[in-house]
Amino acid sequence: MHYQDERTNGCRVSDAWTYRGLKTIILENELLRISILSDKGADIYSFVYKPTDTDFMWRSPWGVRDPRNTIPPTGDPSSVWLDYYEGGWQTVVPHGGYSDQVYGADFGIHGDVNLIPWDAQIIQDKHDEVSVRFTAKSVRMPMSVSKTLSLVSGSSMLTIEESVTNEGEEDLDIVWLEHIAIGPPILSDKTKLYVPKSKLLSHPESIDKNSKLEPNFSGNWPNMNAKDGSVLDFINIPPKEDRSLDMAYMTEMSEGWYALLNEESSLGWAVSYPVETFKYLWYWRNFGGGYGYPWYGRCYNAGLEPCTSFGNGGIKQAQKNGTALNIAAGQTVSATITAGAFIGKGTVRRVDTNGNITFD
Repeated sequence: MHYQDERTNGCRVSDAWTYRGLKTIILENELLRISILSDKGADIYSFVYKPTDTDFMWRSPWGVRDPRNTIPPTGDPSSVWLDYYEGGWQTVVPHGGYSDQVYGADFGIHGDVNLIPWDAQIIQDKHDEVSVRFTAKSVRMPMSVSKTLSLVSGSSMLTIEESVTNEGEEDLDIVWLEHIAIGPPILSDKTKLYVPKSKLLSHPESIDKNSKLEPNFSGNWPNMNAKDGSVLDFINIPPKEDRSLDMAYMTEMSEGWYALLNEESSLGWAVSYPVETFKYLWYWRNFGGGYGYPWYGRCYNAGLEPCTSFGNGGIKQAQKNGTALNIAAGQTVSATITAGAFIGKGTVRRVDTNGNITFD
């Protein structure tokens, strides 16, 4: 858009940027500045709350890499994905979880649309609202994906309207995951995690030698049994010195939302989503405990990830446990997600579909 109105206030959007060689779209208003890597999955790489100069997105230690300038040192389907994992927020479709072969196609971990370029089109560019639509097609399954990101003036919440369409001529199962990784400074041992009343599950087996959770646990939020016999309160975020790496899941929620609130800064992060589509909230607890490749003990982040399905085993596991999302030939499944910042004190009791926060 060579003749775009380049405003200096209100809502703004630009597709005239590159970051480390990748086309990048920037949306902003008075409160937020959001950077999206259009050439790499339309990943939300940066989500800055301007009043406190806080970026909520966690960054991997190796950051953004341009695949055109890198030769993968291995063909391992998990390592290739991790080599290009910059942190932030990925839309994971049609296969969420570990590498596997499904419908005769090889899928790497969390493949495959977050590894390819997406088309981007600015569809709204006004002082009071901006919107960008991103579209892509899976390489190995006939699924087209669209997501429209919108900001309105004065709001600290981003709205994302997403859809997945089965363009094949047979019904297909998928796993749809919103892979959101949050890091410091919002994340600390002064931070509380709030979700609706729900059922709490641990991974069927320990995912790492530093895992602390009792495998295959099932109980009520917020208490989880640990392997050492103690009970962990999941409302409390551990410090990096916890040196743990685990996977857990929340399900049977009456509504789809979660909130992180740092009680020291009073700054929070909230996400709302349709629980009828995303029936599980994955909880990747990377609290300094991942040793060896790729973390090497360097990482402190929480992945709080709405997902259609249970377990990190991908489509086949979801098919076996009955949680795969089946999309009929020609059918489109849509969802609207709201995410952003808030300031407050007390216990978060609810995040509504517009991102409004209710406190005790």
